[in-house]
Amino acid sequence: MTLQTQYDVVIVGGGVAGSIIALELGKQGKRVLILNAGIAVPDNRGEYVENFYLANAKTPESPYPPLERALDHPPVSSTDPGLPGTEATPRPTIMGLSNWTNASLSYLVQPAPDPRNAPKNLPFSSTYERTGGGTTWHWLGASLRLLPHDLTMYSTYGVFGKFADWPITYEELQADYGSAEAEIGVSASVAEQAPLEQAIGLTYPPGYQYPLDSIPFTMVDQVVDAGIKGMSILDDGKNYAVFVSPTPAGRNSQPYQGRRQCAGNTSCMPICPIQAKWDATVSLNHALDTGNVTVINQAVVRTVQVDSSGRISGVEYLRWSKQTGLDPRMPPPPQTAQGTMYVLAAHAMENAKLLLNSKTPSLPNGVANSSDQVGRNLMDHVLYLSWALAPEGKPVFPFRGPLTTAGIESLRDGDFRRHRSAFRIEIGNEGWNVPVGDPWVTVNDFINGTNNSRLNPMTPPGRPLPATSPKYGGASLVRALNAVMTRQFRLGCLLEQSPMSTNRITPHPTLTDGLGIPRPKIDYSFDEYTLNGFRAARKTCSAIYQHMGATEFTDFSGRKGQPGYFEIDWTPYKFFGAGHVVGTHRMGSDKTQSVVDGNQQSHDHQNLWIVGSGSFPTVATPNPTLTIAALAFRTSRSILSALGA
Repeated sequence: MTLQTQYDVVIVGGGVAGSIIALELGKQGKRVLILNAGIAVPDNRGEYVENFYLANAKTPESPYPPLERALDHPPVSSTDPGLPGTEATPRPTIMGLSNWTNASLSYLVQPAPDPRNAPKNLPFSSTYERTGGGTTWHWLGASLRLLPHDLTMYSTYGVFGKFADWPITYEELQADYGSAEAEIGVSASVAEQAPLEQAIGLTYPPGYQYPLDSIPFTMVDQVVDAGIKGMSILDDGKNYAVFVSPTPAGRNSQPYQGRRQCAGNTSCMPICPIQAKWDATVSLNHALDTGNVTVINQAVVRTVQVDSSGRISGVEYLRWSKQTGLDPRMPPPPQTAQGTMYVLAAHAMENAKLLLNSKTPSLPNGVANSSDQVGRNLMDHVLYLSWALAPEGKPVFPFRGPLTTAGIESLRDGDFRRHRSAFRIEIGNEGWNVPVGDPWVTVNDFINGTNNSRLNPMTPPGRPLPATSPKYGGASLVRALNAVMTRQFRLGCLLEQSPMSTNRITPHPTLTDGLGIPRPKIDYSFDEYTLNGFRAARKTCSAIYQHMGATEFTDFSGRKGQPGYFEIDWTPYKFFGAGHVVGTHRMGSDKTQSVVDGNQQSHDHQNLWIVGSGSFPTVATPNPTLTIAALAFRTSRSILSALGA
């Protein structure tokens, strides 16, 4: 069945890019349809907040549907455990499960690592949401700009190959960054970011100011800032300054656009209960307010249709219902949405999966894939995590405020990028929650006489654990906990990753979701460039702790066999995903080596735009959301021009 209304633009996905593009087009009077795979945006977030409170694992996806629980989903067959196989909108990875291999089956296998070689066939450790507003429901809020050199890695440093250079310049993005920062409501100060101009080349247009004042430093930020004054890191004979900068944040430091200011709930990931942190539902609702935008929810697009002239003629989708259940053997009848122009804004993985699932005899590689680059160059900001206790007498009082309000950005660029990946360093305000599981683990240790956190008694790595540990109660428990819990902090290094054609998304040959659509098969590995970044991150964090007089507790020796564990030169590491899924339909000027141009318009089909972080040729160093938003404004102008507006 074909949807009878003819739209100017059909958009697949209502996340950052889809919502902003719909808003910009709707304001110009264009008729826009958004097809949203998940359920409708709720009237309030109370149910999601309750889901988070009740979840045993406080993972990014824990508040949001689908709430995958093994007992609710019996196996579909002997080869399919039933979790993704019975959901209309499953996630490709499920961080709430301890065994990712079972969750995602054959395409996420963790082999016994060989410390002499780059690890292969690693589990992909980031997930995302398929619902109105997309993954911004649980984004951290970090709103960082690309650096000029991030867009010219081959030209400047000779790495990644010439097709890794972006087809647009930093100067061309400046105005769009301003539009994105105004739409999101970024809290920051140009004056406070000024030291980064000399350190890493970050610049702003003359007279530019962010829309909101910056979020103030937490106690953690203040102690780290004071502890590393005058510090530098030596790399290949050059010293690089190490200093703390406030992180531009997509959360309100004061009321903005009718939303409250941040109240410091400390649950930014996975949910801000008061929407002080911007998410794409804000822009989506503004788009609906134009009266020109329509949303169809629970509509999963299955294929993109192409006519004999090479133009997109429609998108075929399946409507699903929570009440009727799902059976991949009996999918609901397909429907077709038609427009003049089409935008794929589903997600880096979902866009690639959809294009590859749309292959025909005349398009054997799938839609928009004459270059054979669709699905390739999958990247993430892989996270090196470390943790320590601040010096005695210098408590940092963690577990308060946003999860991160400042970081070390001065190491995001330099000549070292010729041989290893750069990284930015988050300063965490949530103590040892991520690396250890605190505050619960240490509290249980002190009550039960165990020492899983290595704080009962204090036994840093390299020292043998005691045979027994003391037990505490009453006032002695409070004193013991205050002595250590008030000093916990962590550093997270977000490493850029090389674009590799072998890191890719392909349709799984046998496994499908609850609608019978092939699920993504993920191939994922690291190369030596990225591993060199891990080596540098470990060295840098340890140097920071030493300079501060902090006691480091980072130790992954007990994680062998867990997902994400690997070794470099027989040194144990464990990587974490940042949720920054990048690549899979990269932009470029050469249509034989890229999928879209600098406006995110398909090289192969003139009325198709494929948008989002999948268009990034490189993952670069900043969190991607602000750049996704900036590119959405650029793409909106391209679509309006194509419509003759």
